[in-house]
Amino acid sequence: MTQHLQSKCIKVSGAHQIQVTTTEIKPIYNNDIIVKIVRGGICGSDIHYYNHGGIGNFSLQHPMILGHEVVGILPENKQTVAVNPSKPCLQCKYCLSGKSNQCLNMRFFGSAMLNPHVDGGFSEYVVVRDDQVIPYNNEIPSKVMVFAEPLAVAIHAVNQAGSLVGKRVLVSGAGPIGSLVVAACKQAGAIEIVSSDIQESCRESAIKMGATSAINPLDNHDEYFADKGYFDVSFEASGAISAIHFAIDATKATGTIVQIGMAKGDAPIPVTKFLAKELTYRGAFRFTNEFEVAVRWLEQGLINPLPLLSHEFSYKDAEEALQTAGDKSKAIKVQLTFGE
Repeated sequence: MTQHLQSKCIKVSGAHQIQVTTTEIKPIYNNDIIVKIVRGGICGSDIHYYNHGGIGNFSLQHPMILGHEVVGILPENKQTVAVNPSKPCLQCKYCLSGKSNQCLNMRFFGSAMLNPHVDGGFSEYVVVRDDQVIPYNNEIPSKVMVFAEPLAVAIHAVNQAGSLVGKRVLVSGAGPIGSLVVAACKQAGAIEIVSSDIQESCRESAIKMGATSAINPLDNHDEYFADKGYFDVSFEASGAISAIHFAIDATKATGTIVQIGMAKGDAPIPVTKFLAKELTYRGAFRFTNEFEVAVRWLEQGLINPLPLLSHEFSYKDAEEALQTAGDKSKAIKVQLTFGE
């Protein structure tokens, strides 16, 4: 096993403080594997770290390598692999009960939750545990497979809702996650999928990903509120308070709402309306075995994510890429290449 490698990487040290620098890659454990990264996707959390120097209650305490949507190759045999950014402990009560996304000791790529922080995957080389590496068909383009992580989030959310066969579904928020939820709902058998977003470009993307219609929630949509709601299941992927309220009104009595988007601060919930309609409200956080499911769906062509790919940059232009990704009026999903 190679003991030391110098690797170019993208580090953030505070708000609007980004640099391409060098880090040392060194396997520590016998089950560590070195992966040569070829491509990465910029996520909303990466944009938050760049714009604000943190995310939620977690601020950067020292420089950290960004990125958790990455694919690469194994240097020894050139096998293409998707890299699962989750590294659960496999020993706590949640891991042992099959709920590794709730791991008490999770180490997730590119996260400032712990101190020292957990470096991410925007690096020429990364060291991961062997169970984080999922081989896939070498003929699948990396720009397709790098969607495995956000697609895993979408599939996990769909699994939280139960069967969607023949169901009418609302998906609010049509960014990359929301649009992939649309595609996953279609794959899961939903009979009608309405996407809701205030951005016209996002609504267009949702249609390309399989939505039967796309609406602007700022318009009048009383038809969805009549008779205690229209949708069997609603997926809320924006985190906007107004979107949460829209979902509560538009989801029919005894229906289900799956919350994916993170709200800024505490979200006021109309409890009386909620209990009177007997709604089920479920959270969806990251994923468990859905990561490998996402790899196989992409490998088999069950979902084509490329309508969401709007820009590609070399990792050397990381700051321009992050600025572009943060402009939702022109960017959907931005990817970085690492010397493919």
